[in-house]
Amino acid sequence: MNASDVKATLSFSDGSPSMDLPIYKGSIGPDVIDIRKLYGQTGKFTYDPGFLSTASCQSAITYIDGDKGELLYRGYPIEQLATNCDFLDTCYLLLYGELPNEQQQRDFHKLVNNHTMVNEQMQFFLRGFRRDAHPMAVMTGLVGGLSAFYHDSTDINNPKHREIAAIRLIAKMPTLVAMAYKYSIGQPYIYPKNNLSYAGNFMRMMFATPCEEYEPNDVLVRAMDRIFILHADHEQNASTSTVRLCGSSGTNPFAAIAAGVACLWGPSHGGANEACLNMLEEIQQMGGVEKIGEFIKQVKDKTSSVKLMGFGHRVYKNYDPRAKLMRETCHEVLTALGLENDPLFKLAMALEKIALEDEYFVSRKLYPNVDFYSGIVQRAIGIPVSLFTAIFALARTVGWIAQLNEMIADPEYKIGRPRQLFVGAERRDVPPLDKR
Repeated sequence: MNASDVKATLSFSDGSPSMDLPIYKGSIGPDVIDIRKLYGQTGKFTYDPGFLSTASCQSAITYIDGDKGELLYRGYPIEQLATNCDFLDTCYLLLYGELPNEQQQRDFHKLVNNHTMVNEQMQFFLRGFRRDAHPMAVMTGLVGGLSAFYHDSTDINNPKHREIAAIRLIAKMPTLVAMAYKYSIGQPYIYPKNNLSYAGNFMRMMFATPCEEYEPNDVLVRAMDRIFILHADHEQNASTSTVRLCGSSGTNPFAAIAAGVACLWGPSHGGANEACLNMLEEIQQMGGVEKIGEFIKQVKDKTSSVKLMGFGHRVYKNYDPRAKLMRETCHEVLTALGLENDPLFKLAMALEKIALEDEYFVSRKLYPNVDFYSGIVQRAIGIPVSLFTAIFALARTVGWIAQLNEMIADPEYKIGRPRQLFVGAERRDVPPLDKR
């Protein structure tokens, strides 16, 4: 962190002494005011629900400029990574800070491929779940359960343990998601195949059966790989902050990532693409494309409870750069599969057109977001809606791990301990029973 020459002065109207607060400059983005000594010197905390104006850490991994619609992984624009790199290159970049050269790329791919199988006992663990359990309930259990199977890499303070846990998690997540899917539909598990690409291997484990050879479709494998890249990290969002907070206690990496999976399950976070597809299904049941006008009217009506899912973003006040890339992929996939005339996809494209042209949406910057397109792509590929968030968790695992490892290596890191503004009862005595 670079301290600025300028200081912030905090003064009080009650005559209490004022204090100077250091200001730090990031390489890009807003300056931050250091309030670490505030409580010690004034006996006061700051109040910031949701931490919307608070930097909880320093990080060199991901940078978002919401106004410009910019997303950088280690300085590289997401558009360039999604076009020129594959997911494992992106994983290497997030974990180690630079893109791999040819030798590093070969070694890293080989290392990840060598860890794709999971302990056979995991199958018995899976059997404890009902077949109709939500995949995210299953994933929370499976990822947390990894620490029981791989306890030779659970010391968060050992750099070698952290590295092997990172590789294991990245390698095993596709296997676990595919196992959860196969279990839910009563099909046999398909073991990973090390000569396939990361995304190709996942597609095969999802859709192959022992009866016949599975031929991966290159357009769909590329689409899946792009979904993984676009979801790999996204700065200090709710699930990433959860992983950091959980890991700050010194818990093992598998438990910290399981906490991230649990947080991602929420419909306001990872469940948004699932909610978006459900919304499209509802419009379809109302009467499809003919009823879009009616639906939009309800969205604009403040008294109505109808919500538009898959549009707008809390951080991006411009077109989400990930959505632009996913839009291309979406149209590619629908064309490759001959699904342009599928009623649901026609409806989605009609909704997209309105949102990009209607003054109500344009003025509010309610552009289609990455969830809108990734939901449509996954449904076209044949992935059930309930599995969307599990695939998001699979992709985000590398970001969580990179952030966790960065935090542990930071000499300034401490166990997380947010403060509160207490508004409950003051101290009082317990009255006897007959006086209550």
